[in-house]
Amino acid sequence: MSSFMLIFAYPARPNTIIFKGFSIYIEAGKSTALVGQSGSGKSTIIGLIERFYDPLRGVVKIDGRDIKSYHLRSLRKHIALVSQEPTLFAGTIRQNITYGASEDIGEAEIIEASKAANAHDFIAGLKDGYDTFCGDRGLQLSGGQKQRVAIARAILKNPAILLLDEATSALDTQSEKVVQDALERVMVGRTSVVVAHRLSTIRTVTQLLFWTREKWLRKELILPCWLKGQMEHTIPLLIYRELQQPTTQLTDVCLLFLRPLTFC
Repeated sequence: MSSFMLIFAYPARPNTIIFKGFSIYIEAGKSTALVGQSGSGKSTIIGLIERFYDPLRGVVKIDGRDIKSYHLRSLRKHIALVSQEPTLFAGTIRQNITYGASEDIGEAEIIEASKAANAHDFIAGLKDGYDTFCGDRGLQLSGGQKQRVAIARAILKNPAILLLDEATSALDTQSEKVVQDALERVMVGRTSVVVAHRLSTIRTVTQLLFWTREKWLRKELILPCWLKGQMEHTIPLLIYRELQQPTTQLTDVCLLFLRPLTFC
């Protein structure tokens, strides 16, 4: 997945250029975290991949093909998005999980997806189980429960591309851990793009791209040592200690990453 020399401004603010001469490459089958200051355009990248918007100039490609050449419904069929505020409608939990999936999905597959999303136990504990009504915009469910239902829907869809736009930023620490565990399982072996807000959301990513709105500071890190639990041998102890704090602001540490340090 790649973009080349993009120029982009939101239709409502045509004179405010978000990207100018912007290029990025995301490797298939890998997980990539997008990190940057607020307003740097991280969520805009998600919107361009989904084709919520098109660039004023330049091209976004998937599998080497301009995404404008795909039928929009076909494109989005292969993409799943889990955002900070998941989109649930006033139907049952079952209807929300199966939304967008093929019509021949069975009960066993729904339960399997829910278990993978750490959602089955709380659903089974409800009086009406999977037939529980979510309420308008999921108001009958907690923030963590809504996110897990959204993740179960993404799993059931089995997308080629998974987009996570600050999916845990509004959750408390306990809910975040449960949701993050589920997300990490979904990301394995799948092209995933993560808009990251704190360090706990990028511990298992394989690539990290960092920029600010003022200047493109692309710093791509391949981090196999993180997966092997050997961070203390490859990253200065000060940064390693910072990584242990779940509330550490990601951009603070990434600014340290930009110094000339030796990585694995």
